[in-house]
Amino acid sequence: MAAVLRWFLPLAVIQIVVLLVVWATWRPFLLQRSGDGRVDVEPSFQMSDTVAKVNRLFETRWDQSGLVPASQAPQLQILRRLSLALYGTVPALEEIRRFEADRAPDRLARWVTGMLRDRRFPEYFAERLARSYVGVDGGDFIVYRRDRFVEWLTEALAENRPYDDIVREMIANRGLWTGSPSTNFITAALVMGELEEEKLAGRVFRAFLGQRVDCAQCHDHPFSDWKQSQFEGVAAFFGQTRLSLGVFDRAEVDGQSVEFEVLDQESGKQRQVVPRVPFHDEWLPASGTRRARLAAWVTHPDQRRFDRAIVNRVWGLLFGKPYLQPVDDLPDPTEQVTEDLLDILAVDFRDRGRDLRQLILAIVLSRPFLLDSQHSADQDPAEKVVAAASEGEVNRLLDEWAVFPLTRLRPEQVIGAMLQASSVGTIDRRSHLIVRTMRLIRESEFLQEYGDLGEDELEIHPGTIPQALLRMNGELSNALSQASPFSSAGRVLAVSPDDENVVENCFLLCLTRSPSAELKAVFVEQLRGQSPDQRKEIIEDLVWSLFNSEPFAWNH
Repeated sequence: MAAVLRWFLPLAVIQIVVLLVVWATWRPFLLQRSGDGRVDVEPSFQMSDTVAKVNRLFETRWDQSGLVPASQAPQLQILRRLSLALYGTVPALEEIRRFEADRAPDRLARWVTGMLRDRRFPEYFAERLARSYVGVDGGDFIVYRRDRFVEWLTEALAENRPYDDIVREMIANRGLWTGSPSTNFITAALVMGELEEEKLAGRVFRAFLGQRVDCAQCHDHPFSDWKQSQFEGVAAFFGQTRLSLGVFDRAEVDGQSVEFEVLDQESGKQRQVVPRVPFHDEWLPASGTRRARLAAWVTHPDQRRFDRAIVNRVWGLLFGKPYLQPVDDLPDPTEQVTEDLLDILAVDFRDRGRDLRQLILAIVLSRPFLLDSQHSADQDPAEKVVAAASEGEVNRLLDEWAVFPLTRLRPEQVIGAMLQASSVGTIDRRSHLIVRTMRLIRESEFLQEYGDLGEDELEIHPGTIPQALLRMNGELSNALSQASPFSSAGRVLAVSPDDENVVENCFLLCLTRSPSAELKAVFVEQLRGQSPDQRKEIIEDLVWSLFNSEPFAWNH
């Protein structure tokens, strides 16, 4: 009996493991046939009024411009946009199958709500926002920990803290950069052991107020009303900030008041600068540290620049390009609130407690985000000829947001999409530690070769030939397209019920869409009657081709 048990128990364990692997492999495909249409997400936010205002604005503009907007994009195409914008990757096959099975009329709103509550959203979005706050450089490790800052920002977004609360903490917080990670906003401005108050002032203007006034550090702005004295006045709010065992503020040293000084270009001598805001000094509190007072002024409820700046940046992260370019150099707001997009969304953002999730929801449920990236004129040969006669027609459609803008994926989106497409299941914090570790390693290696767009990632960055060659010939691209028992290509080939499903699942994995009938027929014919090794090679070539196709590299 003991001998039987010695043989039986290991075999039983092996059988259980095999069954679990088979279940995990089949699960995304079973979802296609389950008929379970509901996805367990929380009810959507009530955004109908805001979305209606945005839609009316654009519909009026299109009508006045004589433009017919593109039709609504296919639902899977919208899901891909959302996943790229909120997670930096394409949807997993199991997510696609659940989305397809959900037949409820409010599907899109509920899915967006659920995605905003998924841990992948704060993890990805925190890195995107952090680039405008602290840049991408590692800095001095002793006093600056960018990783801790991003972790803190991730938690703040996961808790859905009000945006003004997050910004106030960045500007005014005190403590050690490891124990109070938000202070890394301050220590990021440390250069050669010295805190550069001017660098912090420039960050405040660009990141939080949407104004590029850096040149006013040396002279009055040549193209606007910004003065050097205004820039220096804001920098002076950081003049009492000191770094020792943490970031703190010191008003006096040895009985002497600590004041901010700059080198006067005319006299060649140091001169003191009094902290001063460039406008609306009534928003400035009378008490508190200088940084706390500045933080209150920047985030004041009537500070329209603050709300317009984050609206424009979030719009850019969702669409791939900001509503107004450059993203951090907006025109001065008019004296009165207008019916322009930035004002509509900014007022709603402020009135809703500066809730970033609700801002995102309002944008992605509006018509511009839901439009197709291909206009009907591109599909009708007769209309295409007419449209081609006017070079400005396409630009007019894009300028008026009458078509979804085609934008090249950023490097982190390319690698994120490739890694997710190589896995049938969703890659997130619940994935096996080995899977998550390999993803981090591969992302790092890819970005080192592919390049990083840096903190100005919303500027126009055309793709290059070396980038295309890297995707085509890179070891990672070849490895991820291999049909192994652990890759999506291998698992699709092994468990898809027929050749049509094999081809369809490959397209869904890589492009989040089904192939055309013509393409499907071509690949099904190639697979018919082939040996297992030949079928494996055909699928590997198909996945490799999809990885390196134009639709894969673009947000559309």
